[in-house]
Amino acid sequence: MNLHEYQGKELLSSFGVRIQRGIVAQSADEAVAAAKKLTEETGTGWHVIKAQVHAGGRGKGGGVKLAKNLDEVKDIANQIIGMNLVTPQTSAEGKKVHQVLIAEDVYYPGDNEPEEYYMSVLLNRANGKNMIMYSTEGGMDIETVAEETPHLIFTEEVDPALGLLGFQARRVAFNLGLSGTAFKEMTKFVSTLYTAYVKSDASLFEINPVLKTSDDKIMAVDSKVTLDGNALFRHKDLAALRDKREENPIEVEAGELGLNYVDLDGNVGCMVNGAGLAMATMDLIKQAGGEPANFLDVGGTADAARVEAAFKIILKDPAVKAILINIFGGIVRCDRVAQGVIDAYKNMGNINVPIIVRLQGTNADIAKELIDNSGLDVLSATEFQEAADKVQEVLS
Repeated sequence: MNLHEYQGKELLSSFGVRIQRGIVAQSADEAVAAAKKLTEETGTGWHVIKAQVHAGGRGKGGGVKLAKNLDEVKDIANQIIGMNLVTPQTSAEGKKVHQVLIAEDVYYPGDNEPEEYYMSVLLNRANGKNMIMYSTEGGMDIETVAEETPHLIFTEEVDPALGLLGFQARRVAFNLGLSGTAFKEMTKFVSTLYTAYVKSDASLFEINPVLKTSDDKIMAVDSKVTLDGNALFRHKDLAALRDKREENPIEVEAGELGLNYVDLDGNVGCMVNGAGLAMATMDLIKQAGGEPANFLDVGGTADAARVEAAFKIILKDPAVKAILINIFGGIVRCDRVAQGVIDAYKNMGNINVPIIVRLQGTNADIAKELIDNSGLDVLSATEFQEAADKVQEVLS
């Protein structure tokens, strides 16, 4: 589950991570009131207006701007709120901005020049350890840094059983070229950031940039926080932060129906029971010359109601030119699934795309007979290759 920047910063702050302070606003008038309050609390004279959407690269799309007075705060907030923000991480249509973060200006003059760094905490799946990735090249896309100057990216592997050790936090600060107060500040920042990552059951923290201010404070100017959805039962307060407006509406509807659904860009809809079989089915579709339009795991109770719900979800995608149903009858009997397909088809009326049904396992022979004798425009298959051939046939 993704959090907005302001939510991520609030989470970081609750663990003691220093952040660029700000107040969220949903209208231009609220933005002005927030700016006034922020000036009273922090003394900031300028304000940064940041669009709150689940996408990076907001500045490149015009979603992050500096306001030097209250009139500019109001004008910029009016421009950003309600716009469809297009960034390198959104579709061509962009994402509608419902709210903005009014943040303090932290690039104030002082004894030293401000410096920006990149830092993230995530799981290294190759070795099962958490990893802190960091670079002196803050403010840039980390992909660009990795491609053009990979020697400027450092990593610190952390054994989950031991946690982040003191010398590791100090090594991060050293590799970033810090000394004195800034060194101590960065050591504390890294330690508290890692603690927040572990205790919130996050799957990603990305802070870009981490800022060393002109007076050697270290703080998070931005925050991208992704929480592990499987652990949200332990964090009811964090689960309540979910913003469904930022998610694919079809995926949200599928989730409410108890279906595991991920929207993709292809032309063949998939209805499968079991995540592993669903992945194999997607490979099957690509091998047949098609592209999967979705990942959809109906689970072990593929009855008529569940199959009908899955049909309706798949058919919401206008790009779908065929549907492949691939069910292994282990927990659920194939004949019951076949009857569910037939009943769902009849309940929905005419379905204008070809349907290929592959049922294998308990009572697969009875299931094939039910499908073949149903009188419906449904093609049955029993083998993987047979199903692939029929997908290829209907697509051509």
